[in-house]
Amino acid sequence: MPLWIQIAPGSKQPVYKQIFDQVSQQIAQGKLNTGDKLPAVRNLAAELVVNPNTVARAYSLLEQKGLVITKTGAGTFISDPKLKDPDMQQISIINDRFDNLISQAVNIGMTGEQIRELFEKRLSQFNKLDDIHGDKTND
Repeated sequence: MPLWIQIAPGSKQPVYKQIFDQVSQQIAQGKLNTGDKLPAVRNLAAELVVNPNTVARAYSLLEQKGLVITKTGAGTFISDPKLKDPDMQQISIINDRFDNLISQAVNIGMTGEQIRELFEKRLSQFNKLDDIHGDKTND
């Protein structure tokens, strides 16, 4: 499956982080699957017209987060999320973000049901979650 990345040159976010975020999102959405090969660092850098070190930094961050695995001489591949243990620090950050979002929703007058519906709608866009975790609640 082709990798689709679009860089926003005027963004305050560093280019390597833009690459990291977009690849992460494509993995979560099921657009990139376990075993898919990412483009070579130099090829992606040429395609995006960025320094190869920028792409290498993004790939390194992806590997640190357990999203990809690099095999010397073969390339960089999407790793199997079932083999990754949840990071408690990351879970804490996610909980804090949920708290902030729920507070914002309540402050604009949304009900619990409206918040749940919105969450379910957004969650359904990440269809790969059911495949990864074996969730059969939608069957």
